Formats: sequence, C-alpha cells, structure tokens
Amino acid sequence: MRKLFIFFSFLYTVTTLTFPPLTTSASTSCRTLCGNIPISYPFGIDVGCGSPQFKAMFNCSTDLYFTTPSGSYKVQSIDYEKNTMVIFDPAMSTCSILQPHHDFKMSDIQNALIRPSYDTVFALLNCSNDSPVHNRYRNLCFNAAGHSCDELYSSCASFRIFNTTTPSGNSTVHTTPYCCFTSYDTVRVMSMNILDCSHYTTAIDNGKMRGVAPLDWSYGIELSYAVPEIGCDRCRKSGGTCGFDAETEIFLCQCPGSNNNPTRECGGGMTNQGGFTSTNINHTTILLIMFMYFVYSIL
Repeated sequence: MRKLFIFFSFLYTVTTLTFPPLTTSASTSCRTLCGNIPISYPFGIDVGCGSPQFKAMFNCSTDLYFTTPSGSYKVQSIDYEKNTMVIFDPAMSTCSILQPHHDFKMSDIQNALIRPSYDTVFALLNCSNDSPVHNRYRNLCFNAAGHSCDELYSSCASFRIFNTTTPSGNSTVHTTPYCCFTSYDTVRVMSMNILDCSHYTTAIDNGKMRGVAPLDWSYGIELSYAVPEIGCDRCRKSGGTCGFDAETEIFLCQCPGSNNNPTRECGGGMTNQGGFTSTNINHTTILLIMFMYFVYSIL
C-alpha cells in the first residue's frame, strides 16, 4: 500500500513538471481596424495589443479616439511610415465656429512619446494687452508659411466678432486684439489663463499653407510619435501580432490560432509559460526515464 502511495505521488509530480498548464495573460485577438483607421504597432485598442507605453491612450467606439488629460480627440489619420497621427479637438474654435476657451493638455509620458509635431501651429486669439506673448515672451510668436495671425480676424467669420471700430475724426479705425502664432511648447508651459487669450485654433503647416486663405487650411493637431524597437519586425515577419503580457508588460508575439505566445516570433524562439522548447523536451525525457526506472524497482 505504501508503495502504491509513493508511486501515485511520484506520477503526479512527473506530470505536473513535464506538462505545465497552458496559461497566458495577453490577448490573442487584436483588432486591426477602428472605423476607417487601421490599427498597427505600436498602437492597440485591445488589452495586451500594441506597445505597453501606449496602453489606455486609445478607445474605439464607432471611431478611434486619442485620450489625454484634457479630453478625447477623434483620430483623423495615422501615417505609419512617417510616424505621425492627426487628431481633431471637437471643442476647438475654427474658421466657422467659435468655441469656449479651454486647454489642450497631455500627460508626461505622452509628451515624451507622442507630442504635437513642429508642423502644428497654435493660433492664440483675442489676447489681452497684458498677455505674456504680447510682452516679455513676444519672441514666441511667428508668422506661419508667410501668414500673419491677424489674417484670421479678417478671413474667418467666427473671429470677426473680435473686430472693433472706433471713430477717428471723419473716419473710423478698425482694430483687432493681439493674436499669436506659436508652437505647442508655449501652450504646454502656459495655460490659456496665463496666456490671457480667450480662444485658440490649430492648423497643420504641411507645406500647403503658403498662399492659401485660412478658410482652406488643414485644421487639427499633428502628433509625431516614436516606435519602441523591441523586436516587433521579427514577430510580424513570422506572421505574428506584436503585443505584451497584460500583467508584466513583457513583449509577446501573438500567433494566430494559438494560446501560446512566444516572446520573439511564431514557429520558434523563446516562449511564454505553457510553451514547449528544447529545454522542456530534455527535461521530459529525463523525467520519463526516471519514472520507468522507479516503476520497475517497486513492482
């Protein structure tokens, strides 16, 4: 009886060590489209998909949205070759609509990984005479593609409300409040309250602004992002999808039709727990030989 107990105890130990449970904490199904926007590495909209640095920055309903501390912004396009993404602020003033003022804010990690590009021009409108960009920091303002910021007051119906006229003798003088074209770094450091400007809009100077009236500018915010290099090309070439373990955030190559997610590529390489490697097989062989010898010795 004692020999049988020892036998079954040893059998349990052998099977547990030899055949570990197939477990994974990463998603094995990553959506590749949200609305009409293709989703590819380093971005992901499902748990364990894309790069962990960008997790929780996107959400997909009927359209794709990029989320920052100041709100959710609809993604208009992603260029995976140029590493740029264009988003639109629904609460931003444009040539056709005047919106209440607010700030555009990004988290520290977003500022490091996916900040507005230098092609994105921020136009600060209806600034007071005490505004920092009208005084001490006037050098932060510039002309964009040959355009003066004041053109927005004359070209855009929504901004004409800021135009004022004052009588001067037998004529009237048209005046407009101070306006400033500046970069994202300005609005990152100083809020709209500090800047003392009531509204802002953004346009993308993609080489097509020069000689074009404000009504026909491309309005939005172009973000430039960095792609973490952690072996994703190798994974994709093997037919896998780049992702990560949802608990440890370790890179995983998610293979189609498999619950086993290798850490490098599909069809080979190092594997996550639950996968079989040459080391697993060697251990299996040794344990089986020991098991057979043990059975032979007690019978």
